Amino acid sequence: MKRTLIPLALLALAGGAEAEAPQAALASLSGTWQSEAPESWYGGFGWREFVFRDGRWSLTFTHALDPEMTLRTFQFRTGGGYDVKGESPAVPGAFRTVFAEDWKHVTLLTEDPALAAAMGMGDCALTVNLETDISEKGCASWKPVSVCAEDHDLFALDETGLRFGVRPPDNDMCDASKTPTALLPAVVKR
Repeated sequence: MKRTLIPLALLALAGGAEAEAPQAALASLSGTWQSEAPESWYGGFGWREFVFRDGRWSLTFTHALDPEMTLRTFQFRTGGGYDVKGESPAVPGAFRTVFAEDWKHVTLLTEDPALAAAMGMGDCALTVNLETDISEKGCASWKPVSVCAEDHDLFALDETGLRFGVRPPDNDMCDASKTPTALLPAVVKR
């Protein structure tokens, strides 16, 4: 019996070490990852750019109505620290990760007030082409930092690039119960 338990214990330890390597790589990322091409987002198209450095992250997300990204509607930026937690029980190879959102900024890029209103930005006191700090009051589906200061997401690094979880339609991942159960296409290192 003892002879069987020792190899099993060693296998369990080795498996834990294998899981720690990708987790450690994600926790110590440095560089910029971005969409390979415009992606389908919110009834239009989006471009994601993530920057990781010294245990911190930031996102710049630009939305447009067309795949060429010429009819841009808004840009959202956020960032903070991040904590790579354990492996996802739902998605092999992905890790539950909490991304702090210490600040949130949005820039309205359309001059069409009806379009801004349709996106929920009509009452946000935004000026076209001027970045606005929405950390305190929120805007559209972005909650104030005091209400939602973190995003509970999936995080994975594979041969295709860096991957995050599929966001829910309401964009709310403010608590662990909202952690996604599938991965988005990868962003690639540039």
